[in-house]
Amino acid sequence: MISVTELRAGAIYEDAGDLLQVMTYEHIKVGRGSANIKVKVRNLRSGSSVEKSFISGAMVRDVHVQNKEMQYLYKDDQEATFMDPNTFEQLVVPLKQIPGNEFLLEGSNAMIQFYQDEPLGLQLPPKVTLKVIQTDPGVKGNSASNVYKDAVLENGVKSRVPLFIDEGDSVVIDTRDGSYTKRA
Repeated sequence: MISVTELRAGAIYEDAGDLLQVMTYEHIKVGRGSANIKVKVRNLRSGSSVEKSFISGAMVRDVHVQNKEMQYLYKDDQEATFMDPNTFEQLVVPLKQIPGNEFLLEGSNAMIQFYQDEPLGLQLPPKVTLKVIQTDPGVKGNSASNVYKDAVLENGVKSRVPLFIDEGDSVVIDTRDGSYTKRA
């Protein structure tokens, strides 16, 4: 058991048989009363998100997950298939358990989270490098402020990039929100 004051973004705990991962954490102390802890959590099995509130002294059941590096093979409409590079065993994970799955590239390695041999989700790297396959040409003279244009990346994701980015350029994208970070 751990105190709710120890919960931070990324922490995983169990509540009523559900495995929940903390997305945001907020500590609220008003006046003379006791502090309240508000967390936004994602159910790792169903993929749904919910906000929960605790009083300062509450305890939750801590869960330890193992991370295993696996190779991403392919995905269909509902599932993604991974392979263990050592044993060549294949693992199928429902897409609802993998937020940000559009940033997976075939043949790339990914960290899968397991709880007692049950695959829970995927740890994406915070940033990935992708090639721009389609974008409009930039217009010179539009550089007085940060001006962005639409671009389609090699994985099919649409993102906003600066005017100087052309087709064929590689860019670094933040996997948490799909935003442009820098030119690769």
